Amino acid sequence: MRDAGKARAIGVNHVALEVGDIEEALAFYGRLFAFELRGKSEDMAFIDLGDQFLALQKGRRQPPDDGRHFGLVVDDKDAVRKALAEAEVETLPGRFLDFRDPWGNRIEIVGYDGIQFSKAPNVLRGMGLTHLSKSAKAIMELSEKGMAPD
Repeated sequence: MRDAGKARAIGVNHVALEVGDIEEALAFYGRLFAFELRGKSEDMAFIDLGDQFLALQKGRRQPPDDGRHFGLVVDDKDAVRKALAEAEVETLPGRFLDFRDPWGNRIEIVGYDGIQFSKAPNVLRGMGLTHLSKSAKAIMELSEKGMAPD
């Protein structure tokens, strides 16, 4: 819905997750994903996602997430499924690849190829991910919006 008098939401810069301990969180997520740190302090760590980031913040006090979650886009969903199994992290029932971290944050793993979300070619290049492509369904969905990749 467009309204000339309102700002338009155009993306997500970052997601912040509250965790119990920064070092434990980095170790946990390091067992599941290859990542680079954008920055770190005693109470925060920032996992680089190219032109976005995931902030880990010390201080989780609420109960585990139920339906509330965020979708983390990955280049290889099967590799995450394998890493979860190897780390003995329980996946949640349902048709998606969801799990909770040790602090109760619910994460849905989404493969880059099957969704409309797209990184700009220069960002993919900078991340060393120029080999990634979209499925025919994702390209069709993007085409319907006039956003198909060149």
